[in-house]
Amino acid sequence: MIDAVALSQDLIRCPSVTPKDEGAITILEKALTTLGFTCKRMRLQAPGSEAVENLYARLGAASPNFCFAGHTDVVPVGDARAWRHDPFKAEIADGTLFGRGAADMKSAIACFIAAVERVLAKGKPEGSISLLITGDEEGVNINGTKAVLEALKKDGERIDHCLVGEPTATARTADTIKIGRRGSMRVALTVTGVQGHTAYPQNALNPIPIMAALITKLSEPLDSGSAHFQPSTLVFTTVDVGNPAGNVSPARAHASLNIRFNDLHTPETLLRRIEQAAHDVTTAFGGECAIEHSVSGVSFITRPGPFTDLLGNAIARVTGVFPQYSTTGGTSDARFIRDICPVAEVGVPGGTMHKVDECVPVEELGRLVDVYAEILETYFANPPG
Repeated sequence: MIDAVALSQDLIRCPSVTPKDEGAITILEKALTTLGFTCKRMRLQAPGSEAVENLYARLGAASPNFCFAGHTDVVPVGDARAWRHDPFKAEIADGTLFGRGAADMKSAIACFIAAVERVLAKGKPEGSISLLITGDEEGVNINGTKAVLEALKKDGERIDHCLVGEPTATARTADTIKIGRRGSMRVALTVTGVQGHTAYPQNALNPIPIMAALITKLSEPLDSGSAHFQPSTLVFTTVDVGNPAGNVSPARAHASLNIRFNDLHTPETLLRRIEQAAHDVTTAFGGECAIEHSVSGVSFITRPGPFTDLLGNAIARVTGVFPQYSTTGGTSDARFIRDICPVAEVGVPGGTMHKVDECVPVEELGRLVDVYAEILETYFANPPG
């Protein structure tokens, strides 16, 4: 029998800080091969990046194909001396499993595999079960899920529904189903003026007041939220002029910001808003403003319906409580999967993810195995349309 806790410990003991694998994918490949899965390793490397280990494993050839998606890579531990337990020893203390990846999200992968074994013990379902596991979720996301999906599409692989094991719960395992995510966009602003002596400001054009006016204008609320999303946010993260002199007004001022946007916006509409603000401010004050941007994901929603009902009802049978739907938080690889099939996210509580002493109560892992097993059995008994 596959022990979800022991398998979680094996995975945590692999110091797989993005993009390193350190044996995590091999551990999963062995466990899944034992269960009869056909495993396909994908070592992907875009130009100018480091190679990433990925795994796509499938059991069965028929439809529907229920896919579980997750990642074995983790964020750095920070100051290891600040941890009460070694971040890569996977120690259990007072009924709690400690280690980097305990919550986000090696334990969820282990729980799903244990759930699959439980389901298979009752007979192979009519359809297919697959796992898409990447080592690039916490990184730049160019050699992971997105690239794997592109490869699978070329091979004619079809995924009908997907469940991502991110730590989306608030207090108890599976108390929340993430049915969508906000988009994320980064913007860099550079305001150019004219450098000059501070005693003769009339002979210069200080970019700092111009940038200050632009920051004020852009800091106005973007919206009040929508039916399924909280309000969009625009947060400035840096403001810098790089000026060591106290008697010189600088030539340039730089600022960076991050926007988390709901379904009322697109990257294009947001960029136009920023361009218009820059135009208005530079028209009033003078100077020039250069804008650079990058988008890591757009907002999406898996609208409540047969698939989310199936998940919620299965969870309620295990926990006694129907979970809440949510679209809060940052981005996840669900933003790539949503292009090919309905996707939702269910996992353990995420309060300690990315923190010192990341951990998860062992009893929550047992609950997650029960939830995943119930979801699988319900899905194959009556697949959603």
